[in-house]
Amino acid sequence: MSAKPSNIEVKREPTASAPTQAEGWTPLMSLRGEIDRLFDDFGAGLWHRPFSRRLHDLFPAADTWAVIPAMELADCDGDYRITAELPGLMPEDVEIKLANGSIVIRGEKSEEKKEEKENYLLKERRYGSFHRSLPLPPGVDVDGISASVSNGVLTVTLPKSAEAKQQERKIKVNAA
Repeated sequence: MSAKPSNIEVKREPTASAPTQAEGWTPLMSLRGEIDRLFDDFGAGLWHRPFSRRLHDLFPAADTWAVIPAMELADCDGDYRITAELPGLMPEDVEIKLANGSIVIRGEKSEEKKEEKENYLLKERRYGSFHRSLPLPPGVDVDGISASVSNGVLTVTLPKSAEAKQQERKIKVNAA
């Protein structure tokens, strides 16, 4: 049983100037990074890194709290394809934007269940959101980008521009 693919609107935002490399950087941040790496080399554990402020040192499970769907970027013949596993999400739960040379994919899922019987009341809520930003590959025709959802899999098609297709060539591999 296959579900009919549903199209998702791709929103385009005006591009802004690229941030400078020094933006958000302070000289002490690189020094701190070097000192953190030095303590990391001495072994794992909070006692070996007393000055570290990393969240995963205090809460080891914090790295697994985020909801990040599995994604894949493939270079096909005439386009690039991004596929993401989004089980249970509908097209209206997914938002795709193009901004500053990146494609941003966001989604949110919320589910509420209430079961009431004479001896008990069961209420469950599950929710989560994700946000993924990927740089656009070079040579993408941004006006032709399309997206669809089918059977819990999001497919974003990024067509290559005519110039990018012309620059592609196959290189023969010879035996040594």
